[in-house]
Amino acid sequence: MPRQTAPRPTVAQLTYGSCTVILSTLAMLLLSQTDSGPGVALIALVGLVLGLLVAMTVPRSRPARATSQIVASSAAQAPRERVPVPASSGQQD
Repeated sequence: MPRQTAPRPTVAQLTYGSCTVILSTLAMLLLSQTDSGPGVALIALVGLVLGLLVAMTVPRSRPARATSQIVASSAAQAPRERVPVPASSGQQD
């Protein structure tokens, strides 16, 4: 039986998660004005959890195979009706 591998995070997921960790931790530290070690550690832990939550909820892109199947199925639908365009003579009256 083949072994299932965990999906790797995309660049967008890593970016959003990292920005969330940095910005939320900085904001919480500034707003709480804490100086104690346990307070800073708790805020850092909360920032990491928020970053992980944001990174995991960023929508993933669809695999290329599914996208090509969607395009192929839409192209296989009924052909479009051709509408004749009146020819213009290029001269104005």
